[in-house]
Amino acid sequence: MTGDRADRIDPIAPVPPYRQIAAILRRRITAGKYPPHSRIPTESELVEEFEVARSTARRAVEVLREERLIYTVPNRGSYVGRQPREPGF
Repeated sequence: MTGDRADRIDPIAPVPPYRQIAAILRRRITAGKYPPHSRIPTESELVEEFEVARSTARRAVEVLREERLIYTVPNRGSYVGRQPREPGF
């Protein structure tokens, strides 16, 4: 983990943890930490980094997939799609 407060979730916040993780990953994607077609962390890596249940990590990835920020290749992982034009998309 980077140690940056923006990269941590608040388990008692009104925003569900999976949405917080999705927001963190979204920021990393738009900042270029995960460039287009690069693999994002696996569910297992997200579980370890954020200390959440696998279902929480899975839901975070699902949110980004629904937003079309990432795509998933079965048995390979999830990858960043084309870079959004602006952070607010």
